[in-house]
Amino acid sequence: MLELGGRNSEWRIAELPAVEADHNLLRQVYANLIGNAVKFTRKKEQAVIEIGTEVDHAHEELICFVKDNGAGFNNKYLDELFGVFQRLHSAKQFEGTGIGLANVRTIIERHDGRVWADGELKKGETFYFTLPLGKVKKEA
Repeated sequence: MLELGGRNSEWRIAELPAVEADHNLLRQVYANLIGNAVKFTRKKEQAVIEIGTEVDHAHEELICFVKDNGAGFNNKYLDELFGVFQRLHSAKQFEGTGIGLANVRTIIERHDGRVWADGELKKGETFYFTLPLGKVKKEA
């Protein structure tokens, strides 16, 4: 359950395409990424969380992202970000077990996709994952 408790937050959610995937696992990916966005924007006066997609025709991928204006991270630690029990913030600052992003990576790799992130301390972060365009359902 997301803990928003009267916080001032702005949500920007694009229409997401239907995809051929394990919906429960994909739901878990979004739950982890959105949960992190809510958690890491907790100290912001105005939280901004954006969820969207874009198509990369050159690589035949659907790029999905969750972006926020929260705590951010130093990009020099990117290699550790998706590892099991890896944390870039102390448990005193932000709760968590350190397995959420590792789960995201595992789920997306099982769907033939990839994951990465970009962030800047105190300015926010964006988490990306891809799915092959062949998994995007065509509109009727």
